[in-house]
Amino acid sequence: MDGTIARIVLDRPEKRNALDAALVEKIGAELAAAGSNSATRVVLLTGAGPDFCSGADLAELRAIAENGPAENIASARGIGDLFLRIRHHRCPVVAAVRGRALAGGCGLATACDLVLAAESAQFGYPEVNIGFVPAMVMALLRRQVAEKRAFELLTMGAVIGAREAMSMGLVNAVFADASFDNEVERWVERLAQKPPSAVAMTKSLLYHGDGLSFEAAIEAGIYANALARTTEECKAGVKRFLERKA
Repeated sequence: MDGTIARIVLDRPEKRNALDAALVEKIGAELAAAGSNSATRVVLLTGAGPDFCSGADLAELRAIAENGPAENIASARGIGDLFLRIRHHRCPVVAAVRGRALAGGCGLATACDLVLAAESAQFGYPEVNIGFVPAMVMALLRRQVAEKRAFELLTMGAVIGAREAMSMGLVNAVFADASFDNEVERWVERLAQKPPSAVAMTKSLLYHGDGLSFEAAIEAGIYANALARTTEECKAGVKRFLERKA
């Protein structure tokens, strides 16, 4: 934890930060700790070393061929639950991607609310190349890119650069490699300065609307709008705005 920014580092650089059960559990635990700390405004997820995350650990891949249905469901549920933790976290979760974010690593970045990428970063879902399916990330990907783009990414298994990923909607901003760390710091610090209740309500309402009809989404927005007006942050912000206009 660093002030208002909680930092989670995927710390297996010798394995290109490959995901195994222990790392998935650790990320979940640190997300929970950040959420329970009232000072936290933003969660920043990074990878140690040159890569963000190369995907599943080789030992995890071997288990796919050996495990029975119950074991495979339990393994898949670990990643699925992590995606849900990020989705339901009260704070914005920002992925800072340097190097490769592939397969499950790309899924992890996609699950975050915002993605900042270094110019040389690479993204891709190559699971199809080994007969595997990037199944859980589909629920996220089809909400972030056009349907035909999602189909292409998932079935061709191509690795794409940061600029192309941004043009598709997978990435929010791309920074030069040399200034990447400083640019990320400035970006998340600006986000951390926003009124936390407004950001938390915005995140919750935005994702809550996924399964709602247009009418139900408007109704949910009415109640969220009314609730936001009652917060001290909103009252203080309106007062400052009106004083500037006076």
